[in-house]
Amino acid sequence: MSALRLPRPGYAALSRWFLAGALAALLVADLHVASLNPWADLRRLLGGLVRPDFLSVEGWSVVYTVAFAVLGVGLGAGAGFLLAIPFARSRTVRGVCAFLRAIHELFWALLLMQVFGLSATTGILAIALPYAGICAKVYSEIIDEADLSALRVLPAGTGAVSAFLYARLPDVAASFRHYTLYRFECGMRSTLVLGFIGLPTMGFHLESAFRQGRYGEAAALLLVFYALIGSRRLWVRGATLPVLALASLLALPETVGATDVGASLVRFLTHDIVPAPLRNADVLDLAALARLWAWFRPILTDQVLPGAGQTLVLAQIALVATAIGALALFPLTARRFSGRLGRPAGRLLLVVVRSTPEYMLAYVALQLLGPSMLPAILALAIHNAGIVGFLLGRHADDLAYRADAPTGLNLYAYETVPRLYGQFLAYLLYRWEIILRESAIFGILGVATLGFYVDAAISELRLDVAAVLILATALMAIGIDALSRALRRALRIDTLPTRLSAPLPGATSP
Repeated sequence: MSALRLPRPGYAALSRWFLAGALAALLVADLHVASLNPWADLRRLLGGLVRPDFLSVEGWSVVYTVAFAVLGVGLGAGAGFLLAIPFARSRTVRGVCAFLRAIHELFWALLLMQVFGLSATTGILAIALPYAGICAKVYSEIIDEADLSALRVLPAGTGAVSAFLYARLPDVAASFRHYTLYRFECGMRSTLVLGFIGLPTMGFHLESAFRQGRYGEAAALLLVFYALIGSRRLWVRGATLPVLALASLLALPETVGATDVGASLVRFLTHDIVPAPLRNADVLDLAALARLWAWFRPILTDQVLPGAGQTLVLAQIALVATAIGALALFPLTARRFSGRLGRPAGRLLLVVVRSTPEYMLAYVALQLLGPSMLPAILALAIHNAGIVGFLLGRHADDLAYRADAPTGLNLYAYETVPRLYGQFLAYLLYRWEIILRESAIFGILGVATLGFYVDAAISELRLDVAAVLILATALMAIGIDALSRALRRALRIDTLPTRLSAPLPGATSP
């Protein structure tokens, strides 16, 4: 299939398009504040957060959070490594991986709960499935970017497996390790969020603490979580991985959450997610097809289309808010702007921001502001601006400034931002698909995106409807990913690094 051909926009033109889209989205977005006194609620929240109650932290929730992340990321990264080898050559593998990563972990968990119940199996697979698709894509990119000089000196007749193991794998092993470590950080965030739907991780107790106003307990849980994220390089190492994996397996809950997993899986695949009109019917029967269309049409008009529209509105506003936030925040971590003393504090702030899951930020903001798109926009913008700002700060530190470079605002506006703008757009376009996926799941919190209809369908045990809606979110994410890649090619920024662990040009460490 020929590549998607688009007119070649400039940086300014693309920026204007996205800004105009966000302004248009603002006209139809629900941004009202429903809370009667949000400032009073915020003061109570901050008052509790500054007095953490560490004695109330449930120790096993911390253990389960780490265990689910270790096993889920390990399984996903292992599968992703195997899929990465044929990824570039097989359209089928690329399609499967795109589908796996297009469905958010929460949606995977909601589906898997119908088979495995509220169990460790659900939590581990909910992380492993999308992470397998993500890791396969990134590992394949790392392999493609690797130096091929070692392959040229192999003796004639060397097999493909031997060539990969001895000539290519040593060259990419460090990049694999760095990216997998970052993916483990993401897995910790995902595991935390899975607690909000009932799995026994720290998120379960965090949601309960926030809902009941026990902000001291919530603060303690958050600080423990940040400590786990901040210290992960100390306890997630090659030498400790076997111990972590074994300890995680031993620490899992004994129950699997379902009495007969095999029967539940067969029923799920052959009955629950099959559209109701096609159950026990001939799919070639015209009457059955007519009933299928009559069943599907109201789902399309009343749920898929309005949910997709609200998801796009939320994602577009959040993307532009992320852009503005990242441009404002990256000087906090850049040496030329924040100085020797301010830079560590700025980096710490952005690490904390990027380590806080968007879903949890949105949940807290909903408690303060009430149900609308505003808490979701704030959550997405804060989290993603922290990530992009952190990365731009690293790039800013790698810039070589001339001796007579200006200072202050002139240095920012005329020397730094213009030189970083291509990389800035590359990061935004890369995060676009991720922001869309997150926008969809915020429906579980009551925002009228596709996740709202998914959650309603699952709560009513209409799993066939839920499957259609989740498929719609996957197709949207795949479409945005394809458009993002096409725009990066059109802007000629598709070769710029977009992975958090990708080394900078000229940098000595990732």
